[in-house]
Amino acid sequence: MTEKLPYSVVSTMGKLEIRHYPAYVLVQVEEPGDFDTAGSRGFRPLFNYIAGVNANRQKIAMTAPVLQEPLSPAKHAISFVMPEDFKIESLPAPSTSGVSIVPVSEHFAAALKFSGGWNDERFAAKGEELLSAVKAAGIETVGSLYWARFDPPFKPGFLRHNEVLIKIKEPTKGNK
Repeated sequence: MTEKLPYSVVSTMGKLEIRHYPAYVLVQVEEPGDFDTAGSRGFRPLFNYIAGVNANRQKIAMTAPVLQEPLSPAKHAISFVMPEDFKIESLPAPSTSGVSIVPVSEHFAAALKFSGGWNDERFAAKGEELLSAVKAAGIETVGSLYWARFDPPFKPGFLRHNEVLIKIKEPTKGNK
């Protein structure tokens, strides 16, 4: 079974989940292009890294989800979450230009789960739905939306598990 990024659910408000994520490590590339192009191109160098194209020629298990965050309309960060037993110091250095290791501090996030295919319009619509729910709940966001894809591209769209997320300020006791 594929290891998934751990988190705990702090609260739920309808379809909206408020989560706490412990610190974790990403392997990441920044790719030019639109949502679909950048997502497709960014996958290969990250897959190569975990397949052993790294300084130690070490294979690393695939985890879920694959994360994608727009940095601009024409540039995206694509990331693989590293298995929980890896720390930044224990990961092999990338041997491919453009691949970087990125530590992520513990944080809170608002999340909305959904199924279906992957395309820019679908993710944008779900992003707007998440932002509306967060605003209605009076939650303060930090940063921009990002998307999580949990399934391989050959899985039928109606069976796919996807999420849109945004980091948020730590909830207060009355807001948990």
